[in-house]
Amino acid sequence: MRRVHFDLDVLRTFVTGVELGSFAKAAERLSRSTSAVSAQLKKLEEQAGMPVLRKSGRGMALTEAGETMLAYARRLLELNDEAAAALHGADLEGWVRLGLPEDFGESLLTEVLGRFARSHPRVKVEVRIARHAELLDRIGTGRLDLALAWDAGVSTPHEQHLGSVPLRWIGGADAAHAWPRPDDEPLPLVMLEAPCIMRSAATTALDRANIPWRIAFTSASLAGTWAAVAAGLGVSLRTPYGLPTSVRALLPHETALPALGELGLRLHRAEAEATPAVERLATILTQQWQQLPLAA
Repeated sequence: MRRVHFDLDVLRTFVTGVELGSFAKAAERLSRSTSAVSAQLKKLEEQAGMPVLRKSGRGMALTEAGETMLAYARRLLELNDEAAAALHGADLEGWVRLGLPEDFGESLLTEVLGRFARSHPRVKVEVRIARHAELLDRIGTGRLDLALAWDAGVSTPHEQHLGSVPLRWIGGADAAHAWPRPDDEPLPLVMLEAPCIMRSAATTALDRANIPWRIAFTSASLAGTWAAVAAGLGVSLRTPYGLPTSVRALLPHETALPALGELGLRLHRAEAEATPAVERLATILTQQWQQLPLAA
């Protein structure tokens, strides 16, 4: 078997094009001509020995081999960028105060902190896991440097839209308690204490669908919420991120519950011109979020 040495510049173009949904946009982002980008993609397929892209309407879509290539390309670029940051950013000192929703406490935080610590061992990171309102309050009062928060329609001066996440009804792992229910009984809901974005989204969707509901269980934490859902006390509403194995996101065809939309995710900075350490952590956080797999 011949040994293949993938070109990192080519991989960066490939990943950028996929993430932006357009290789024309990738050319602009990377300051290259569209013909140069086309040549790079051709080179990648020659190195891979098979197509990684296929035509889909007016655009391009990943082949099965392309999906595999994308995963490895991201890992290779991460390692390359981490090595560069470790060499050129080893002199960074100080601390960064980061805030996150509980949804990402395990699924995202471990990888982010691990990558950051390897690249910048002299920077201390202080992490706050909190609800949306508290995160934005701490950003506004300068008690956090960086915060990842759901988009509830409240803006901060220095925010960055990262994307949107689907909302899902959440039931026990076997979904036995989700549906059906007796027609004369309100749907039992398991929710975080008010005020809560997800709680409001759930009750609004049910009211519009004329489905009666009742709050069967409230919790101050997601751990308590998941325990109640797993025990069959009711259904909840959340995103597919950070779900334990005891619960799962219910597919639309599995229930008669109303369809749900999406929820935006934003990265907030306390200052317009953040320190190099804050910006580096923001970059790692964004990269890791883009790679975070959905539970459903």
